[in-house]
Amino acid sequence: MARELEAGVIQRMQAGDSEAFRQILDHHFGSISAYVQRMIQRTAEAEDIVQETFVRLWTSRDRFDKNRVKLSTWLHRIAHNLCIDSYRRNQHRVEVTENAFQEGPQSEYERAIESSQVRSALMELAESQRSAIVLCHYQGLPNKQAAEILGVSVDALESLLRRGRSKLKERLTS
Repeated sequence: MARELEAGVIQRMQAGDSEAFRQILDHHFGSISAYVQRMIQRTAEAEDIVQETFVRLWTSRDRFDKNRVKLSTWLHRIAHNLCIDSYRRNQHRVEVTENAFQEGPQSEYERAIESSQVRSALMELAESQRSAIVLCHYQGLPNKQAAEILGVSVDALESLLRRGRSKLKERLTS
């Protein structure tokens, strides 16, 4: 959605237009869902967090200031905070799904094992390091936007990325 078009849709949504909200939901749902799924990895809980993210967008729509922050950044920040709450509630419970192991060519099986190992190692990282890696690597967000979502400086984000990547490498090579 082009920035000018999105600005009009946001304005309509803030005025209570449910169709404009639906457009925003359609446009941002995939990105927010992918982020939460990588952070939480428990499908039912991830779905609840995504739903709550958009409920909060609707109920707090008057607090969003399009001149201060991009809508995608604001939505990721809401989702991030909900993921942190979930993480704390579950006391670092790690649950990696193994549904990727299905019959197929050897290379698919090997990719599934590797993917599972990466997911498992990612879930063992500190939440802040995992968030930084998911936002920058999987979501493809620029460092500045990821730093805004996490509420840290760009330098602090880059430090989180370095430490997180180092720990991932350590876990995956041992």
